[in-house]
Amino acid sequence: AQKVTQDQPYVTSQIGQSVILNCWYEVSWSGYTHYLYWYKQLPSEEMTFLIRQESSGPNARNGRYSVNFQKAQNSISLTISALQLEDSAKLEFRQLLELEESIQSCYLCIWC
Repeated sequence: AQKVTQDQPYVTSQIGQSVILNCWYEVSWSGYTHYLYWYKQLPSEEMTFLIRQESSGPNARNGRYSVNFQKAQNSISLTISALQLEDSAKLEFRQLLELEESIQSCYLCIWC
């Protein structure tokens, strides 16, 4: 079994600031490579990919999105820098291991 959690189900910030979303994950099979993802919900309700972290890889970075991965603590944080109004959205943190997926959502609200 596997599980993912976040400590911030609802986060607010301001345009131009940075925000950090902290998450934790559990895996039963620690020897396997697993993948941690963030997705963002578009106004159309479609989920779009933001960034992926591989358990055996270096910290991921994709434009304004960067990951701090602490494998020994089973923790991972996503930093979004230079926030824009369009960053206001439902975000999903997902873990994929051996075709089994766990999902945890949070809401990010950006104020002018």
